[in-house]
Amino acid sequence: MAEQQNQDAGSTAAPAGAETSPANASSDAVAAPGQMNTMASSTLDRIKHHIERIVRTLPLLPGQFARVRAQTMEDMSSKGPVGVLVLIAIFIAVGVALTWATYRLTRPFRLWIIAQPKDTPIGRAKKIGGRTLYSSLLIVSFALGSAGAFMLFDWPMLIREIVLTFLMAAVVTAGVRMYLAAMLVPSFMQVENAVEVRALPVTNETADHWFYWIPRIVGVFAFFTAAFNLLPGLGIDQDGMMVLSLGADFVMLFLWLLAIWRRPRTRRDDGHGHTAATWLLTAYFVVLFLERIAGLYTWFWFTFAAFVLPLAIVLTQRGVNFVLRPGSEDVGRPTIPAVTIAVIDRGIRMILILAAAYLLARVWGLDMQSMRDRDTTTMLILSGLINVVVIALAADFGWSIIKALIERKLGIHTPHAVIGEEGILTLDPHQARLHTLLPIIQNILLAVIIVMAVLMMLASIGIQIGPLIAGAGVVGVAVGFGAQTIVKDVISGVFYLLDDAFRVGEYISSGSYRGTVESFSLRSVKLRHHRGPLFTIPFGELGAVQNQSRDWVTDKFNVTVGYDTDIELARKLIKRIGLELAEDPEFKHWVIEPIKMQGV
Repeated sequence: MAEQQNQDAGSTAAPAGAETSPANASSDAVAAPGQMNTMASSTLDRIKHHIERIVRTLPLLPGQFARVRAQTMEDMSSKGPVGVLVLIAIFIAVGVALTWATYRLTRPFRLWIIAQPKDTPIGRAKKIGGRTLYSSLLIVSFALGSAGAFMLFDWPMLIREIVLTFLMAAVVTAGVRMYLAAMLVPSFMQVENAVEVRALPVTNETADHWFYWIPRIVGVFAFFTAAFNLLPGLGIDQDGMMVLSLGADFVMLFLWLLAIWRRPRTRRDDGHGHTAATWLLTAYFVVLFLERIAGLYTWFWFTFAAFVLPLAIVLTQRGVNFVLRPGSEDVGRPTIPAVTIAVIDRGIRMILILAAAYLLARVWGLDMQSMRDRDTTTMLILSGLINVVVIALAADFGWSIIKALIERKLGIHTPHAVIGEEGILTLDPHQARLHTLLPIIQNILLAVIIVMAVLMMLASIGIQIGPLIAGAGVVGVAVGFGAQTIVKDVISGVFYLLDDAFRVGEYISSGSYRGTVESFSLRSVKLRHHRGPLFTIPFGELGAVQNQSRDWVTDKFNVTVGYDTDIELARKLIKRIGLELAEDPEFKHWVIEPIKMQGV
């Protein structure tokens, strides 16, 4: 019995979401492939011992609580539990009063927030930023009014610790509620067109639902966390804390399942999709609960991060794109540069991923300094994986910036169109050239970034990339000799583009091929014939190119007449028709000079 207690001493449970000690994490260390059976057996043994500890501790809890009650009543003899609760209520009321005073004094700031336009991305960003700052002011007011007022007096140590701990739980709960109100703008705020000024694209029903449930769940969690911080100092041992945490975990599971099953349907959800998502979320939270019961804290935190991190990334991306979407037609559709949006989106994503990695490292008991000092295989692998994540984040961030810049040059997705005086849609020459070159440059840069990132990742995990680069050079030479036609096509295409021989949208002819240039690849061009067929022609087969859309062209054609025709009359008639065409609104933008007859 004593040996089992010593072996499991590091497996103390905490309320869901609380931080566990490194000792808990080390029990689930990664095993080598040859130790899979041993690891499975060891895991089952730990689960068995963990459950035995729970069963063994249950009968001992009443005695521990009796000792806690006796010690608490002795230390709180001057106030009593009711007096402590009254103190907490009084100081919370003081915090609410100061918050209300702040609300009244900051009316000009609230009016400024309301006055910001909702039809522009900058206006929406100012609204959300103003609401967030305003919520921060209210939170600080509540904290100063509650905990700050309590700190002005001299209290016994136990009362001081208990009251401050639960006051901090109240401040956290109030803060979550205020920040949620700033982001979701629920119905009770009575904001006109609330859907358009939220930080996320959600309906009124969805906003009201999560604003109702999340503060309550956070409040219960904060209460449990406060209690679990106090109980060890009052005499509850590690086994007792582990058993109590199971009850807290069950309450949290029950609240999350209630919130999930009562959430409203969205317009995009059909009946089956909503039900399937509900059951998947239920299974996820049940798995988390079972991992806590079994004492698999390493797997618990990994499962937690595997769902919460992608969810946070998706919500962040949707929120950034929703808040910074183009403005309305009434104000001229102002936009935020795509580069700015990409920087914000990828920057927040990078922060979230690094924060998740830091949290998992803390929970699993990993220290970067000790990882560098310890030359074990596991530490080297973990260090290499961290480097791989950092390189991937940097590559993703750089590629998003490059892509945003190219899309901005291309008019986001398509080249800018220019409406001529006669209503004919043409392409601006500069934009047409950009639309021709930039997609190819974008593909080349993507390939370069991927290759560089992969090589850096391999180097970070200890693989020598020098031989790989040398081998790739040899293979490249061999492929070049074996695929001379492809190399010729690629090089010819580069020189065609450098010479600006043709652009997307121009009509060209080369040998027996003719048509409008539709698109490029690295080795070929696609021409759409005026009768419909699409030619895909390798650059190496183009040869001399006739561009019939660049600047101007003279069209020569024959007019067939009978042998008894008066040639002079025909010449005058053709000249008059040419002058009429040059003045006709439908054709004059195509005519540079009138038709001239050169003879028979």
